[in-house]
Amino acid sequence: MAIEVFAGSTADPTTLTSQVTKLKERFALDHVVLVGDRGMITQARITEDIKAAGLDWITALRAPAIKALLDGGALQMSLFDDRDMAGITSPEFPGERLIVCRNRALAAERARKREDLLAATERDLARIAAAVARKRQPLRGKAEIGLEIGAVLDTHKMAKHFTLDITDTRFSFARKTDEITAEAALDGLYVVRTSLPAAALDDTATVRSYKSLSLVERAFRCIKTVDLQIRPVYHWLADRVRAHVFLCMLAYYLEWHMRQRLTPMLYDDTDKDAAEAQRSSIVAKAERSPPPSPSKPPAEPRTASQSTASEPFSTISPPSPETPSSPPSVSEQPFTLTARPTPIQQKARDLLGLYRTQ
Repeated sequence: MAIEVFAGSTADPTTLTSQVTKLKERFALDHVVLVGDRGMITQARITEDIKAAGLDWITALRAPAIKALLDGGALQMSLFDDRDMAGITSPEFPGERLIVCRNRALAAERARKREDLLAATERDLARIAAAVARKRQPLRGKAEIGLEIGAVLDTHKMAKHFTLDITDTRFSFARKTDEITAEAALDGLYVVRTSLPAAALDDTATVRSYKSLSLVERAFRCIKTVDLQIRPVYHWLADRVRAHVFLCMLAYYLEWHMRQRLTPMLYDDTDKDAAEAQRSSIVAKAERSPPPSPSKPPAEPRTASQSTASEPFSTISPPSPETPSSPPSVSEQPFTLTARPTPIQQKARDLLGLYRTQ
């Protein structure tokens, strides 16, 4: 376990060099495979840091690189007529494996969102065109018309898909059909890139490793907002800021282990192996495990508030000394009253292995 805090305004890719050194020297690991997103493991970092250190990597290609593979013929859409994953190679990535995945459900969802945004943009642009063309108090001036159009494009983020013709007294627009069609061809496609040979890690395991980055994102979300709320940081000195972040990491480490033991009480999938078995492909959407069979007793009822590992203990009050109001006599001495846990709290204590005195 390790954590490092960098100065503000530090680009993510530039933090990779020190981590490579840490893995090789401080932890003395013989074989390391870095798994990172497209913004972290860039081509520059691969060339300057990762290859030089003798490390392997798993990352993904950006959209322009995927489009170049499609335009160059290395990627054929016919590969996905009867499957959703295919391994290819390309001269642009020598000595590497490219695993192309196509998620049809994701493709349909992106197509729907794009069409909704295009329709909303057209509706708002048509309103501006009508304001320019009306006879009574028309919208005039290229700058004024441009401001109205800019507000619409900034809202829907569809400027690249429209051709605009603006003058002082006229405004017209049209969709860029060819560009929209070219973008739609990439819907649901993503390409995982790795230096590992297939004998070390096959295509399915490589894609699964890349998708495991979602666990990292979940951990950051837990530390930053949901449970631990690392911010705001009420420290100014660098060593105190680092200490604060370090304590938050330890708190997440503790919560992670609590979650493992409290799984029967939380809204977590309790049979992940069964859920994985009924999944048609690693590219397909993850499924929940099947409900318990009639022969298997159902899980204990859980309340909606039991979403975090520490929630069952939120109502247990600490021990408090009770002191009588009058001067104590021989038979009147201070005593300690410990709250009695509810059945749910006792269940949590049992799963964590806590005793009454703890």
